Amino acid sequence: MKTPKRLQPLVDEGLIDEVIRPLMSGKEADVYIVRCGDDVRCAKIYKEADKRSFKKAVEYREGRKGRNSRRARAMEKGSNYGRQEQEQAWQNAEVDALYRLAYAGVRVPQPYGCFDGVLLMELVTDDAGYVAPRLNDITLTADMAIAHHYQIMKDVQRMLCAGLIHGDLSEFNVLLDDIGPVIIDLPQAVDAAANNNAKRMLLRDVNNMTQYYGQFAPSLLKTKYAQEMWLKFESGDLTPESELTGEFIESEHTADINAVLEEIQAAFEEEQQRKERISDAAAQDEY
Repeated sequence: MKTPKRLQPLVDEGLIDEVIRPLMSGKEADVYIVRCGDDVRCAKIYKEADKRSFKKAVEYREGRKGRNSRRARAMEKGSNYGRQEQEQAWQNAEVDALYRLAYAGVRVPQPYGCFDGVLLMELVTDDAGYVAPRLNDITLTADMAIAHHYQIMKDVQRMLCAGLIHGDLSEFNVLLDDIGPVIIDLPQAVDAAANNNAKRMLLRDVNNMTQYYGQFAPSLLKTKYAQEMWLKFESGDLTPESELTGEFIESEHTADINAVLEEIQAAFEEEQQRKERISDAAAQDEY
């Protein structure tokens, strides 16, 4: 096939030997299957900021540390240079998160670097060698759902221990290979300790996954892993080896009205985002 313009520099540099075919086209990025030597990998081409649809990006960037003070000041001011640096930081965030999480034992695709807005990474496949399906295309037995939900909760726990929260976790960005779930799409990953929205995003991530698996194993709907994780995280007691029960007793103190309203708003936004993800998935050009 004809080499896409954004991939041509990587071909010229010998980082990619052949562009095999498109894999998918989304609102945030286009993904191609490529050959690098004897290996078949993915090339994820990030779309420019004015062509992306990711909402409330400021919430996700909060707490991210700039590489130097000049860049940080420029990003805060929103100058042309600052916007360029902000865009590069957004693109680099995913590869940085992938390296960090892989080291922490989280099941994510192996990254091979980000070059001029193109992320080269592992192509996740099933046991037959085909591209691994996303969870939203899968039907599970109750036993499989319980087992996979446990794997995802452990990976979310490892992520939190590594200081990160996915921020947009759902059945639309988890693949299923022959071992189990693999978490993808991390450019919006947030700093768990420095982002004021971290707890809400963790609750949303875990709720999304619990709702998905709960349709196959309703007993999972009663679990409260996010609340349990966050309590241990705040107290400094959460480790990758911590045994979680999924049980959590809510405080008996009088409810904070503003907090309740925030939860209602968060639930509304979550449902809106879920509808958008369903719409995006249906509109994607997959081959």
